[in-house]
Amino acid sequence: MSEAKKNPFKVILKWIGIVLLCVVVGFGGLLAWMTAVEWIPEDIESCEVKGNASETLSEDGSLKIVTWNTGYGALGDNADFFMDGGTSVQTADRERVLANMEGMIATLKDIDPDVVFLQEVDTEAKRSRGVNEVEMFSDALSGYANSFAYNYRVNYIPYPLPTMGKVQCGILTYSKFGIEESTRLQLPCPFAWPERLGNLRRCLMVDRVPLEGSDKELILVNLHLEAYDAGEGKAAQTKMLKEVLEGYAKDGNYVIAGGDFNQMFSNVDDSNFPTFEGNWQCGRIDIEEFDGWQMVMGEDVPSCRSLDRPYINEKPEDFQFYMIDGFIVSENLQVDAIEVLDEGFKVTDHNPVVMNVTLK
Repeated sequence: MSEAKKNPFKVILKWIGIVLLCVVVGFGGLLAWMTAVEWIPEDIESCEVKGNASETLSEDGSLKIVTWNTGYGALGDNADFFMDGGTSVQTADRERVLANMEGMIATLKDIDPDVVFLQEVDTEAKRSRGVNEVEMFSDALSGYANSFAYNYRVNYIPYPLPTMGKVQCGILTYSKFGIEESTRLQLPCPFAWPERLGNLRRCLMVDRVPLEGSDKELILVNLHLEAYDAGEGKAAQTKMLKEVLEGYAKDGNYVIAGGDFNQMFSNVDDSNFPTFEGNWQCGRIDIEEFDGWQMVMGEDVPSCRSLDRPYINEKPEDFQFYMIDGFIVSENLQVDAIEVLDEGFKVTDHNPVVMNVTLK
């Protein structure tokens, strides 16, 4: 008599055990492979400067600077995202990614800034359908020097379902003034193995712009700080940011740090952005910890929206908004204007923030 006829329950358990063993072995093999190919950047790395910039800046000059999180070209008004309480992983097809990119490029051309800080710009990723967004921006924005630093390089992210897959992403700076040197500074990572294998390695990118007739420099710091930690990552990264800024400012340089802080400055009126239970909440930076610095964000128009659901056809009064994008500016710069442009979150989940400054 066959074994199945003798004890069918035993046979079923045997096959269940085999399947479970295969799953465990397969998952262990995936972790081993991800560990073997893990991207571990150096604490300090040089970034390549590309493009042509023909304008110069003097110590009595002025400039217009914009910071904008591009949402990797796939977080337009149709998108929600699983990490923010939504359900979607792949939020745009290739046609929508290209349309979002064209919309951002058109807006940047209309603003015509002297300096541009961009965050969440993909070079190759499943989520952005393989579009090289750095090349697309650079081809469209002529007359700028540019630098790029990776902060997300994972060959395969195996969660959720469908999986995120490959992500190659970073921060991108453009300047109409020549960039003498660009450097990537690694920020503290709050995640341990194996969680860190699929996570960002956030950084600061520092670009040094010479000033005509002066031994001082304009220091441009592009950033995108931690979003999904318990708070210790944001605190450690903000602390390092302050130390870096102070190091450049002590020599009399003109220093501007800008980007997506994933935190609101304490001098912003948070009553304009009420919180809704269950949604992702941003951190908070106490401006008193940055004594001697100007902490600049908008007030009325939010710089970011929640991704717990699509924004199309939603009532703004029922939606979660944030003010998390802005600038930290040294005292020897005069802030002439700050404005969040209301683009309706059509092409990304962030609005551009524009600042005008004059070198004192």
